[in-house]
Amino acid sequence: MAKYVFKRILISLATIFVLATLTFFLMKLLPGNPFLNDKVPKEIQQQQMEYYGLDKPVMEQYVTYMKNLLHGDFGTSLKYVGRSVSDIIKTHFPISAKLGLVAVLFAYAVGILFGILCVKFKNRWPDYLLIVLAVAGISLPCMVIGPLLRFFLGVKLHLFPVSGWGTMQHIIVPAFVMSVATIASVTRSMRASMLNITTQDYIKTAYAKGLSPVKVTLRHELKNAMIPILTSMGMAIAGVVMGSFVVEQIFVIPGLGKHFVNAVSTLDYPLVMGLTVFYGSFLVLMNFIVDILYGIVDPRIRTS
Repeated sequence: MAKYVFKRILISLATIFVLATLTFFLMKLLPGNPFLNDKVPKEIQQQQMEYYGLDKPVMEQYVTYMKNLLHGDFGTSLKYVGRSVSDIIKTHFPISAKLGLVAVLFAYAVGILFGILCVKFKNRWPDYLLIVLAVAGISLPCMVIGPLLRFFLGVKLHLFPVSGWGTMQHIIVPAFVMSVATIASVTRSMRASMLNITTQDYIKTAYAKGLSPVKVTLRHELKNAMIPILTSMGMAIAGVVMGSFVVEQIFVIPGLGKHFVNAVSTLDYPLVMGLTVFYGSFLVLMNFIVDILYGIVDPRIRTS
């Protein structure tokens, strides 16, 4: 197990290094200048470039950037003068994390339930209905579902606030929008896994021993069907993180995703690079945890 964990740690660190390097050079390839402004004299623009070290050779900037990263320094935002990227992350990431956590928990709870219902009503109308809904959930992106729900539930019916943050009502609709694709994915995965489990001999033996369908489902089918579901958790978290960029813009939520989108549009290099590395490291960490859990649950993964 120690060898397996060590291997995953090395892969995770290598992934973060490659991500940081690609992010830096891709940002340098973007056209434009963060200080380009017709109303500001060129001398002032040049002073700003020198102050932030953007006038130095690219490789020198890269070495400085990587050294700062090793010390946990993401740099200072160009847009939010006087604020470090680390401070922005500390302030706004808890908002995105809370929204994402609610979305993931809701998605897995509903997705697992729907998957079980599909199997219990196999080839009947509940199964067909849930499959259609799952396909629709995967097909419709959050940038379509979000504005529609915001308009009908917020503007027309006045059931939920259309924007802002602070109460549970502000979380419900955005979290649901972020969870739709994950619900659909988990439903399909759970259905396929459960259908495979129900044909196994030990399930037939459990029924032969007189166990009720509920006990067989909870003790045997659900437990073993959850193993493949673990593998999708990393992708689900990634999907929720990506969805937060759009959802936070739609519902005007002051989370980290909204700041990331704004940073890209304003060419705030330090903020874009810092948030990209932070999000990438977070996703790598989540996948690392999922890999370890999967290795614990299924010993075959460790030996392979």
